[in-house]
This record gives sequence, C-alpha cells and structure tokens, in this order.
Amino acid sequence: MAAEKIQKHIYISGRVQGVGFRAFIREQAAVLDIKGWAKNLADGRVEVVIQGQKNNIKQMISKLKEGPSFARVDDFEINDEQVDDYNDFEIRF
Repeated sequence: MAAEKIQKHIYISGRVQGVGFRAFIREQAAVLDIKGWAKNLADGRVEVVIQGQKNNIKQMISKLKEGPSFARVDDFEINDEQVDDYNDFEIRF
C-alpha cells in the first residue's frame, strides 16, 4: 500500500515577495518530492498549495516557516485540502 498523500493550502505573510521565496519553495519541493504551486498575491502574501507524503509535507512546512535567508515570515495560515492531481511544482503568476 502506498503512503498516504496529503495536501495543504498555505498563506505566508511577512517579507516574502522580492526575496526569492517562490524559487526557494520550488527548490525545497524538488528535494522533498512535493507537488503543487506557489504564487505572489496582490496583498503581499505568498499563496502555496503543497501535496505529498505526510512526512515530506511536515518537513516542507518547517522550511516554509523559515523561508530563504532574506525573507521574514510573520504569519502562517495553513488549511487541509482535498488532494488534487498535480504532476509537478510550478510558480504561478
């Protein structure tokens, strides 16, 4: 039996735009075999949907709370979601 896939919908606020946050997310997703997407929002937050094995998602959430070196994460909102079928991780515009 394959390990259970889970999906989270996350909103990250702070200094998270213009600091390589989405590229950082994509790199971490590749390392942890996470699928989904990330995009900047007009209000300055970054919106992220991540999907993968439970343990990998847990590690990814820790990475997102830290962010890349120039970022500053002030607030982190996370919601469970139904699992969609993503084939890769993309940056959306």
